[in-house]
Amino acid sequence: MRSAQKRPVAVLVDAYTSGNHLPPAFAKLDVDVVHVQSTPELMTSMRLPDLTAYRAAVPYGTPAETADRLREFDPVCVVAGQEPGVELADELSELLGLPTNGTALSRARRDKYEMIETLRRAGVRCADQLKSGSAEELVDWAERRGEYPVVVKPLSSAATDGVAVCRGPEEVRKAAEAVLGTVNIFGERNDEVLVQSFLQGEEYMVDFVSYAGQRGSCGIWQYHKRLDGTHRIYDRDSITTPGSSPEPEITAYMHEVLDALGIQYGPTHAEVIVTPQGPALVEIGARLSGGVLPDFHDLCVGVNQADLTALAYARPQEFLDRYAGRPYRKLTEASQIFAATTLDGVVDSLDQDVLAQIQALESVHLAIPKLAPGSRIRPTVDLYTATLVVWTRHDSTEVLERDYARIQELAERVYLLREDAKAAA
Repeated sequence: MRSAQKRPVAVLVDAYTSGNHLPPAFAKLDVDVVHVQSTPELMTSMRLPDLTAYRAAVPYGTPAETADRLREFDPVCVVAGQEPGVELADELSELLGLPTNGTALSRARRDKYEMIETLRRAGVRCADQLKSGSAEELVDWAERRGEYPVVVKPLSSAATDGVAVCRGPEEVRKAAEAVLGTVNIFGERNDEVLVQSFLQGEEYMVDFVSYAGQRGSCGIWQYHKRLDGTHRIYDRDSITTPGSSPEPEITAYMHEVLDALGIQYGPTHAEVIVTPQGPALVEIGARLSGGVLPDFHDLCVGVNQADLTALAYARPQEFLDRYAGRPYRKLTEASQIFAATTLDGVVDSLDQDVLAQIQALESVHLAIPKLAPGSRIRPTVDLYTATLVVWTRHDSTEVLERDYARIQELAERVYLLREDAKAAA
């Protein structure tokens, strides 16, 4: 029995990037956190967890060994902090007898091919697809299907890493060969590649938190992307209005998706395209959205996914009473902007005056440059190669549009390159 003198403990697995928002979210509810990593060494390709925020960091081991070490903390939950931790979090929560999505469908929650096939078996609307370790097989599938464009992407990735929209066989071949044999940001080798039918329609980001199959919505945001060659590059996203189409249709569809994938607990971040036939899943992660910024989302929708996740596990009845089955609120117009670049070289310095001009714009909540002096800057092809992220909010859409245009004008001037590096590039 848990001692009345000890604070409860939540276990976080691989709390990289946005997973760093979970320790303070649990701390607000007087819950300590213990960190577990799914790999022998921390993954330096992502923003590392701040281990000073944890009661303990459990050394890497087998799931059974790790579960034995965790029992001394008598945890109330195990939560995936980021994508690599999803399967281990499923296994540990199952071994410890805690609220769990279980291991039966763990692979389908990470492998994009299995994800879509699981939906197909459940009768949920989804894309056509094929996976293969042969670029020629992927080309043959696309040619037999006879309908372009198609999408080529890794089986496990994030932020459009390795994703290409292909309009013909040569583009399919080139995109597949560019992925096969490489290693993704999670340290996983791409031995197979996925080709899917292109879902035509507007794309949306959909974030939920679940507890015992009951779900609270954290917001639905419409993506605005532009196509540059074979790459669909993030431009910005904007919050949609709850109760107005397509929010109800997307929400109903997402319940089908989450049930089909066995996701009954924890946060989820999904991308959905509303096709002429209805919503269809692009992919889903059983973890926090990478774009969570708690104070910003509190101002936009009155809640944020990190705090809602902590509430669901620490005080489930309060979560169910306050948030389950209810749409999010839209408190303001808002947008997250991802600035792209055509620059190629090494960053010498950041122009602080230009950054100050961006930060001073009326709608800007926060602007974060993604590169530091000495970093390599390359033309943007995906979310990881965007150079600046800006969160904006205002009651006036006109102000948002005006500031968006100004941010686009200023963004390319934020980074000053080394002259020798520019010449070499």
